[in-house]
Amino acid sequence: MKTLSVIITAGGIGKRMNSSLPKQFIHIFDKPILMYTIERFYHFDPKSQILITLPEDWKKYWEELVIEQDFQIPHRVVTGGDERYHSIKNAIHYCYGDIIAVHDGVRPLVSDETIQKCLAKLRKNEAVVPVISVVESLRKKDSKNGTIAVDRAEYLIVQTPQCFKRDVLEKAYTIDYHTKITDDASLVEEAGYKISTAEGNSENVKITTQADLKYAELFLK
Repeated sequence: MKTLSVIITAGGIGKRMNSSLPKQFIHIFDKPILMYTIERFYHFDPKSQILITLPEDWKKYWEELVIEQDFQIPHRVVTGGDERYHSIKNAIHYCYGDIIAVHDGVRPLVSDETIQKCLAKLRKNEAVVPVISVVESLRKKDSKNGTIAVDRAEYLIVQTPQCFKRDVLEKAYTIDYHTKITDDASLVEEAGYKISTAEGNSENVKITTQADLKYAELFLK
């Protein structure tokens, strides 16, 4: 049976929240967002290996939260790097799973169904990301500082967890960092692998604004 390692990235800051506290530590009701996210994966598979990447300056704060909340879910804290790329690369070194899932620490509303669909699709593929359809109309900037309409059916919104066979992700992270790397899937694609998709869940928002925070509260009551 395939084993699962989950890397949860928690290196964000609270600029768009107007908060001095990194958004992963902001509380929803009685606990920080990051703990809800960890719980999602632990409840999906208690045998999975869970790693979180944190900036060095915030590791002590997290340790204090764990004690304060009596948070018992096993997890390993890995020091994050200057960019998401460096944080994931650091964490891969400690992964022992056959499959590695990379997830945003501020997406606590991912469903079991989304995780399961990604892992099921991975059985016959090398890389799978959850996606949802675009429901809004889209326009693209043109070279004349104007905009042109585009067909939204040609676009998908990418979520996490992005799931990979371990050797695929390890190979991708031998590529040197550059600023065009937007996520793990883009790096894996650059390494020559095809990215497959699975159906995500619309509730699985990345909490970056106060409005997102209010939205998450509706589901975490």
